[in-house]
Amino acid sequence: MRDKRLDDMEEYILAQKDSSLDELCEKYRISKNTVRRDIDELLLRGNIKKVYGGVKAKENAGKEVELSAFSERNISHKEEKEKICQLAGELVKEGDTIFIDTGSSCVNLVKYIGHVSCMIITNSLRVAYMAKDYPKLQLLMLPGSLRRETMSFVGLETVDQLRIYNIDQAFMAATGVSLQKGMTNASAYEYSIKKEVLERSGVKNLMVDHSKFGKTALYTFGDFQDFDCLVTDTCPPEDYIEVLSKNHVKLLY
Repeated sequence: MRDKRLDDMEEYILAQKDSSLDELCEKYRISKNTVRRDIDELLLRGNIKKVYGGVKAKENAGKEVELSAFSERNISHKEEKEKICQLAGELVKEGDTIFIDTGSSCVNLVKYIGHVSCMIITNSLRVAYMAKDYPKLQLLMLPGSLRRETMSFVGLETVDQLRIYNIDQAFMAATGVSLQKGMTNASAYEYSIKKEVLERSGVKNLMVDHSKFGKTALYTFGDFQDFDCLVTDTCPPEDYIEVLSKNHVKLLY
């Protein structure tokens, strides 16, 4: 998978401090043209630079990688969530204003829309940090108090600020998806924000992996009829497909 190779290549370059094109070709068993394309992608992340015959780690790049790692630590079903983000990325169009949620299923969406000129509205510090590496992405950061559990800004001011925006598409996560309780979340802080996002958004996309089906949390922030598209990693159970069809919810997996 190219994204895994890119991550591995970046880590290798940062560890070695510098690498030649021939060295990278041999290590990853790819052509020079492929290496050059990979390097062009890695340059957008901001941690390496081109030098004659190869690449070199930027000064203090290791610290930046350490800072960005908080978006990857302790994420379960990581490969499935990467697939979900890749699928959801295909929904974003040039000129869109989108909201990206704080959930781990949504954060890496940034990587798959970096080539699209669009506006991101978010309260996620992780999303904001990732977006800095992609010049085509404009960013509106919502205000609030930092909630360290989710690395997000929450509070009354967060909800108030949302009310002034018109959002073309929302990309949202959930702690659980239940036929009886709908889309649920465990945090009262996030609940109010999610409810307001649903009110302000034209197209509502839910991004959840297979482990969330049949689970519930304390707060219901939406139901199936509130969403236009469900993006997941595998085909849901038959009873979920029936409810999705009944409510005209598009299914991507």
